[in-house]
Amino acid sequence: MNRYAKLTSISIFLASLLISGIASAQPSPVTAIDIALEPDATMVHHAEAVNARLRSVFPKGFSLDATHHPHISMLQRYVRTADLDKVYAAADKVFISYNVTSFKLKAYKYYYLTSPSLPGLGLSGIVVETTPELVKLQHDLIDAEAPYTVATGTSAAYVTTPAAPDINEATIHYVEVYVPEHSGEHLELHVTTGLAPVDYLKKMLAEPFEDFTFSPSGASVFHLCNYGTAAAKLKELNVK
Repeated sequence: MNRYAKLTSISIFLASLLISGIASAQPSPVTAIDIALEPDATMVHHAEAVNARLRSVFPKGFSLDATHHPHISMLQRYVRTADLDKVYAAADKVFISYNVTSFKLKAYKYYYLTSPSLPGLGLSGIVVETTPELVKLQHDLIDAEAPYTVATGTSAAYVTTPAAPDINEATIHYVEVYVPEHSGEHLELHVTTGLAPVDYLKKMLAEPFEDFTFSPSGASVFHLCNYGTAAAKLKELNVK
């Protein structure tokens, strides 16, 4: 499995959210977070169009909504819950030093991944080209959040659902090793678009993909769920 597959496979179980709502997280001394860019209307339009297409062939698939918001993960970490306000402030200082809304990012292909937990189905997304600016942004976020970061967390650090009250070990480990295994030269970016049968996704990937450019419209800190889903927005960050 290549690095990109390792990165994105952690979110493959998004289907667990299809049949249940997000449950309120129990108070925990540690919170698993995702600091993410939120794409502009251009990317959202493309993502929603693909999502609608996938749902037309697989109606049980998820819609892009408040618990499946299009986003680009920049950093996943365990942080002390008591320090969340400091986490937000540190992220704000990083983002305010970048003009992220002026970034011109390129979307250049579709991808999909499979998992034994979803037989016959694939999780699809749009791949975003990594740039030196994004690598530096992530580096600065890592440094800024280091004082509030802890080595690991338990299921209590995450949002859970009635259908999946526990967080699997793969998810817990993934966030533990996000730095360094998914940072720096290993940074890979994507926007998840939905679920569909593998045979359909194979045909879709064989179609020509017309590259397009877009920009971030904002950034937020999300509370993570099982398989790395950015399930609940904790804080909208200041950007320029």
